[in-house]
Amino acid sequence: MSTLVLALIAGAVVGLALGALGGGGSVLTVPALIYLLGFTPAAATTASLIIVTVTSATSLYSHAVSGNVRWRTGLLFAAAGIPAALAAAALAARLPPQLLTAAFAAVAGLAAVRMLKSPAYEDGFRPVRPVRAAGAGAGLGAVTGFLGVGGGFLAVPALVGVLGLRMRAAIGTSLLVITVNSLAALTVRTGGSAPLDWAVVAPFTGAAVLGAWDGRRLTAAVTGPVLQRIFAVVLLCVAAFMLADTIR
Repeated sequence: MSTLVLALIAGAVVGLALGALGGGGSVLTVPALIYLLGFTPAAATTASLIIVTVTSATSLYSHAVSGNVRWRTGLLFAAAGIPAALAAAALAARLPPQLLTAAFAAVAGLAAVRMLKSPAYEDGFRPVRPVRAAGAGAGLGAVTGFLGVGGGFLAVPALVGVLGLRMRAAIGTSLLVITVNSLAALTVRTGGSAPLDWAVVAPFTGAAVLGAWDGRRLTAAVTGPVLQRIFAVVLLCVAAFMLADTIR
């Protein structure tokens, strides 16, 4: 199968995940770029941020039109995450790729386990607490910068578990957080990164954007608890695969 076809298929799957689940895009993008398309870990994490930034920004629009974005909550998360994302991205550039891959797998696995153990996230909305929102946002920003991911796979459970958003509102709001955090991390990563293969990155991004629109329709047809379980299972499978690969 040609590289272009693989890029289009992988991009469509990532877009579906990002549009439907408000996260999981990066956690699927990085292994796809490494294991399917031959990117190095450093190039994959940088390319992933570009792909997920564009895809999440376009998907954010449709969620906002539907009223599923909590702007104040998302902006608090994003503002708190920017300094942490910048600092963590600078630190990650000094660490070996194997360590970053193992950390990536561990964080994704922990997020999956938390969501599987949590009750169905349909309990209603709690008032936003700025201190808790800022603290969680800083942590998500650090993960974005350190692992080269948008952070949506942690943003959704944080927005639900910490701030009490309903699942669909958490999905929409997480896209705002992903966009801002990814842009911040890119300002550090693109400065000293190796040239990217745009013949792969561009079609991957285009397919992801189109897939995200279909993913948005999926959220209207599937209940919050089902989305939560799908999200957790996908994360757990990817985490197990990547962790197994690092210890071979």
